[in-house]
Amino acid sequence: MAERSLPTRSWLDRALGVVERAGNALPHPATLFLMATLAVMLASALVATLGWTVTHPSTGKPVAALNLVSVEGLHRLLTSLVSNFTGFAPLGTVLVAMLGIAVAEGAGLIAAALKLLVLSAPRRLLTMTIVFAGILSNTGGEVGYVLLLPLSALAFAAVGRHPLAGLAAAFAGVSGGYSANLLLGTVDPLLAGLTQEAAHLVDASYRVNPAANYYFMAASTFVLALAGTVVTERVIVPRLGPWAGVADSSAVEPLTTAERRGLRFAGVATSALAAFVVAGIVPEGGFLRDLETGDILHSPLLSGIVAFIFAGGVLVGIAYGAGAGTIRRDTDVLKAMSKSMETMGSYLVLVFFAAQFVAVFNWTNLGLIVAVEGAAVLKALGLGTVPLIVSFVALSATVNLAMGSASAKWAILAPVFVPMFMLLGYTPEFTQAAYRVGDSVTNIISPMMSYFALIIAFVQKYDPKAGLGTVVALMLPYSATFMVVWTAFLVAWALLGIPVGPGAPLLLDSPLHVQ
Repeated sequence: MAERSLPTRSWLDRALGVVERAGNALPHPATLFLMATLAVMLASALVATLGWTVTHPSTGKPVAALNLVSVEGLHRLLTSLVSNFTGFAPLGTVLVAMLGIAVAEGAGLIAAALKLLVLSAPRRLLTMTIVFAGILSNTGGEVGYVLLLPLSALAFAAVGRHPLAGLAAAFAGVSGGYSANLLLGTVDPLLAGLTQEAAHLVDASYRVNPAANYYFMAASTFVLALAGTVVTERVIVPRLGPWAGVADSSAVEPLTTAERRGLRFAGVATSALAAFVVAGIVPEGGFLRDLETGDILHSPLLSGIVAFIFAGGVLVGIAYGAGAGTIRRDTDVLKAMSKSMETMGSYLVLVFFAAQFVAVFNWTNLGLIVAVEGAAVLKALGLGTVPLIVSFVALSATVNLAMGSASAKWAILAPVFVPMFMLLGYTPEFTQAAYRVGDSVTNIISPMMSYFALIIAFVQKYDPKAGLGTVVALMLPYSATFMVVWTAFLVAWALLGIPVGPGAPLLLDSPLHVQ
């Protein structure tokens, strides 16, 4: 009998294979962060010696590189080494959230809920549901990273599909579709405030409301969910191939009586927690609103979402365990928490070195200098409106690879591009929407993204040899597709003249002149 020939690999599969091999040929991610830290320090010395400075577009003050290869730099490194690590924002968020989720997982709630999902949801809709849920999770901030990603991997494994495909689909929605949502989040008022300040350079009376991009971002939710589903099914799943690991067969068996009882108990606890939140938010003077302004967007509910994840995981997990008989005493809860921390060792190592790199990069002002110079070059090109919008999206996406904070980048770019587009006749709200597209699409391939170390740890659970290159190769098709599709959607939106949000048309009512 003739041997069966191996299937021909597509050019895309071969290209991604090259990316993965090249990335994995790099040192361990922790070592890579250390090397990058040293490189940034040397670059800071070079740029400082050359006297390269830029003018900050907001303050008008000169910005120079801080030389860290100096006595001052040495002192800063020595005195900040510990605080860089302990003050790294995602560290506490991940650990606290994981403690709560660990109780739900240890009690068996997550497994039972996945089983219910697999048995009740049509398999053909699983991918789109995961991507869509990832986009919506942005309102809750960290919940998408610490909860949805591992759950999506387990959901795919439960139906015999490669878990990394499920993880990738969720990551694409959570991070690649960061700005899109059907609900307003904390980033909306933050960016709106910066946009308004930039608009005041041209019109001192201009006001930008937090819902300025709602129409466009809500519509983008469905566009990205469809695009992410197509990439997962057409590119990622074929590339990963069939899942050779051992899936939990119990995930597709009917729920037991104990599991059903546990889910009912968990449902009651969830309803009680939801009633508590509603009682604190819905009334005008609710106890979970901002005490001074009564605002919801800046309320303790949203700013303390990690605390709610922790409390919710513990309360609902204990309720499930009491009903299913999997939690009988306090030691069962503490054992579940301890077990989750045992699996976070590699993440803690990565975070230590990543935190040092991020801190050093911020100290040197190199990110600020590169961003300002890039913005100046783009402005000097003198492109037409649509090419300028596309170029601006590309610039935002590129800068996002070097600077992780959405607000920090917009604080630099807004004073340049908001007035420029206003003088071209476009509203600040539309310019902000264009920025948010570029700021989102490269999150999933940027090591500067705060949760990138956590993603690597999740991937290594199913592929112990995985490294930075594995994650980048896995997510690059999503990043490229989102870049093209979302930018095209923005251009089409502009050509149709649809407002990007309530009270936020594309064009200004009257021509403006620089004051």
